[in-house]
Amino acid sequence: MSIKGDRTQRDEGQFLADSTRSRLSLTLDSSLDSVNKVELTAEEWGARAGFDEDTISHIAMAVREAAVNAVMHGNAYNKGKYITASFETTADSLIIRIADQGPGLNIETIPDPLAPENILRGSGRGIFLIRAFMDEVNFRQLHPGTELTLIKHRTPAQPGI
Repeated sequence: MSIKGDRTQRDEGQFLADSTRSRLSLTLDSSLDSVNKVELTAEEWGARAGFDEDTISHIAMAVREAAVNAVMHGNAYNKGKYITASFETTADSLIIRIADQGPGLNIETIPDPLAPENILRGSGRGIFLIRAFMDEVNFRQLHPGTELTLIKHRTPAQPGI
């Protein structure tokens, strides 16, 4: 695992002010341990950005779904492939990007989880949940792989705690 970034947290207990921009980038193995690391990091960054507990929980769940998709569907648990997760705070938003090195995702082929034929399926709701919990979700095809950008707006911009 490698961690890159300009962490601007000065001491434990001091958090980002609205005007501070901060970034962190992680490169992780295609494993469920990596999914857990990405989820915990999302919780930390949500708190640092000043979101309330419910919103932090929603952000973490969306990020976990994106990371599971990257590990399981994108990279197929291939130990030779990695996922990347980047976290960025701005005065207006928390921006999280999750990318895999898989064959790519055609978003048009994902079945609607609310369609009658899919309602009882045990899977297939990840993208639906991601979209429900985040303010913006963007998909970008990489060659190889797919990158999801998840954005939660700080509306109005919330001060750090």
